[in-house]
Amino acid sequence: MIYSDMTGNCVSRLGFGGMRFPLLEDGRIDEAQVREMVAAAIAGGVNYFDTAYPYHGGDSERVLGRILAEYPRESWLLASKYPGHQLFSEGHDPAGVFEKQLEKCGVDYFDFYLLHNVYEGSLATYLDPEIGIIEYFKEQKRRGRIKHLGFSTHAQTQCLRKFLDLHGADMEFCQIQLNYLDWTLQDGKAKYELLTERGVPIVVMEPLRGGRLATLSDDQMERLRSVWLEEKPAALSFRFLQDLPNVRVVLSGMSNVSQIRENVAAFAGSQPLSADERALLLDLAEEMKESVPCTACRYCCDDCPAGLDIPYLLEVYNNMRFAPSTNVAMSVEFMDPEKRPEKCTACGACSRICPQGIDVPTALADLVERIGGVTPWASVCVEREAAAKRG
Repeated sequence: MIYSDMTGNCVSRLGFGGMRFPLLEDGRIDEAQVREMVAAAIAGGVNYFDTAYPYHGGDSERVLGRILAEYPRESWLLASKYPGHQLFSEGHDPAGVFEKQLEKCGVDYFDFYLLHNVYEGSLATYLDPEIGIIEYFKEQKRRGRIKHLGFSTHAQTQCLRKFLDLHGADMEFCQIQLNYLDWTLQDGKAKYELLTERGVPIVVMEPLRGGRLATLSDDQMERLRSVWLEEKPAALSFRFLQDLPNVRVVLSGMSNVSQIRENVAAFAGSQPLSADERALLLDLAEEMKESVPCTACRYCCDDCPAGLDIPYLLEVYNNMRFAPSTNVAMSVEFMDPEKRPEKCTACGACSRICPQGIDVPTALADLVERIGGVTPWASVCVEREAAAKRG
């Protein structure tokens, strides 16, 4: 296992994510199998374990805590998260949630603790002085119940920069989605560079894009085999991230012992990519996107009667085309209702002026349908109602 320094801790470059544990037929976590997986991970040198309040309906923390308790406390590092990105009808209760998490995990402190998904739609909640989320967790850190405080994010780069400007001094690390596809698709390169410039160590989530980068098409595999005869796609994804010096931990949501052993093997030693190998992965990513070719020239915005930020919406559309998810949909949920894609009048002015010939109205209509399939707009209304009541 290769290791790195993060906040003065020796952390395994491979981390064990607790979001995709194997399940029994009745939907409960298969604790016996997870126990075997944790044993294999620890035997392979993994010492960083990540969970969160909502994972597996709250059972991820319980199961992982019970299993890790079978090993010496100093032999593992535990990370969990406060769900400030979620809506609670009874309001946010940082103290209540935190105390419950400590109890569920069976620990007196968390080695790493994160504000879960600081993004455009949750930023106001995290910054609300009446709720006092950040101040509460800073106090828990002062009391030693949190060793290191950080945050995770699916935010756009602009929002990430805003949060760092406001609270970067309080955050010791940041967890972002990063892989060779999202290096460009989700502006991962800019986020990596911003965090590195600010001196914030990075923990990576979704290194395989939910498994999509571990199973490629025959044509894509043929291209890879022209350079790497034996390497598996997942291992190449990990090597791409191993080359980034500010990536301290790469989380993988592994679901069986075989995946544990394969991923541990990929982190047995550092294998830097050559410039040509790195370029091939990035070229492959461009082919995988099958995206509309928007260059963000913004000619379309001048004559849009609805005043929509069309390049931004097309960026979201490309993300949704590749892999529909609530995380992508959230980037539209936070927007002014009058600027969302369903406000497109289908006048066609944008398409007539687009240098790339993109059928924008059709793309935006498809985006509305795709978003509707993964998340309701109602959650935004609830949040706004709650904000209005708070004054």
